[in-house]
Amino acid sequence: MILVVAEQRDGRLNRASWEVVAAAQRLAAKTGGAPIKVALLGGDLAAAAGELSAAAVAEVLTVEQAALEPYTADGFVAALAQLVAGQAPTYVLFPHTYLARDFVPKLAARLDRALVADVVSLAEADGTVAFTRLIFQGKLAADVVLEGEAPYLVTFQAGAFSADLAERGASPAPVSRADVTIDAALIRQKPEAPFREAKQAVDLSQAQRIVAVGRGIRARDQLPLAEALAKALGAELAASRPICDAGWLPIERQVGSSGQTVAPKLYLALGVSGAIQHAVGMKASKTIVAINKDAEAPMFELADYGIVGDLFEVVPALIKELQR
Repeated sequence: MILVVAEQRDGRLNRASWEVVAAAQRLAAKTGGAPIKVALLGGDLAAAAGELSAAAVAEVLTVEQAALEPYTADGFVAALAQLVAGQAPTYVLFPHTYLARDFVPKLAARLDRALVADVVSLAEADGTVAFTRLIFQGKLAADVVLEGEAPYLVTFQAGAFSADLAERGASPAPVSRADVTIDAALIRQKPEAPFREAKQAVDLSQAQRIVAVGRGIRARDQLPLAEALAKALGAELAASRPICDAGWLPIERQVGSSGQTVAPKLYLALGVSGAIQHAVGMKASKTIVAINKDAEAPMFELADYGIVGDLFEVVPALIKELQR
């Protein structure tokens, strides 16, 4: 059996949860059609569980307790350790989010089981399922075969699998409440609300459309042009590292190996060269459009559509057409 641990906040599913459902379905096809169950932890889970029940899975399991809201690593590990023991899955799959990075290594240590993180695809090695992850900032791909006793824990990079490819069931999957007991006295953390340190922070991983700017924007006072295009598209504004290092945009808008990993339906790159450190964070985007006057820019190798030209001429024309 394959257990997917979905993620929600305030009753709303993280889009990456559907991506992991798609990954689980692909993994099931490679492992003889293993059944899939989806677990959801927290408080007030009815809406999110109802949404997940539309997936082609065997069951949706809810762990709804006051001790799990707000999130703490101690609470999630205690709950999942019991759930895994009761369900006995072969694989436990997670989205590779900030939340998962916090508690999944602790869970792997608690269970004393193997963990492979930030997986981008599935492969085969000597007839065994292998999990592909990028190393050396995306320069190489390593196929990892998990050894030892099950369950095996796996986290999937945002955008590695398309949420749109997650199969829906002919009828809703049953939703059941898992029997888990948590001693609130053992929870040591007293968390504050997440991401409050940056009041204007944006979670680019949830954006459907992104306009990203690179050094080709030339100067900070040219940013309003990119902002106007983002507004016309209903998109979020992002940037490559040099833009954020220069202080032109806040660090939370940086995409790449040292920033956020994104997978929007549309990624429009303005004057972004496409260095490997940036490409690692956005190459899973469904449609990539590059605008750059340098015809040899690496971004054109990733792009579905490319315009070789001066962005200061092309972008105003795009905005004009979008506003018509």
